Amino acid sequence: MKKNVIILTALAFVLSAFIFQSCSAIKDISNTLANISKLQFKLDNVTNFRLVGIDLGTKRSVTDFNISDGLKLTNAFATKSFPATFVVHLNALNPNDGSNKTQKTNATIAGLDYRLLLDDVQTISGDIQAPISVPGTGQSVNIPLSMSLDLLQFFGNRSYESIMNLALALGGVNGTAAKVKLDIKPTVNTAIGPITYPSRLTVIDKEWR
Repeated sequence: MKKNVIILTALAFVLSAFIFQSCSAIKDISNTLANISKLQFKLDNVTNFRLVGIDLGTKRSVTDFNISDGLKLTNAFATKSFPATFVVHLNALNPNDGSNKTQKTNATIAGLDYRLLLDDVQTISGDIQAPISVPGTGQSVNIPLSMSLDLLQFFGNRSYESIMNLALALGGVNGTAAKVKLDIKPTVNTAIGPITYPSRLTVIDKEWR
């Protein structure tokens, strides 16, 4: 009888320890999911915009191009090839800085499956080439995403002037990310392994998402 009591006591202790560890693990998972869900994203700006190899950074309108560049652009448009390269700057913010009852936690973005939308038209897709650390300091980290696409592939139904105005709105003197959206699905490294967001986020330049 005494032996049975000892065995039952030992089993109860093991079971209690298991339940405690399970609850602790569930709490850790819950906290981890809560922390990564607080990561926020926002578009900053567009830089280094080149159309058919021509830098648009000093241009305001189609009248700002010299004759040589103007001919290069119109010839490219006529031959159905209008390649553009530029950099979209995405800001990532980790608010888990230890304030407001948050646990200070650094985050590492292991993947950033993205789709680029220009003027609400979905274009190319891609991902980051290396993990990006977002410290829990309350300060945003800039993520430059290099883009390369042929504008006529996605805007072939538009006129030359319309496409040029779009390019200038993105990369000209007064260019902004207002006509850019990023549809993203981040994957974040955690203590329990990589976790991919269950749904996609549409990131714009007006507010944090």
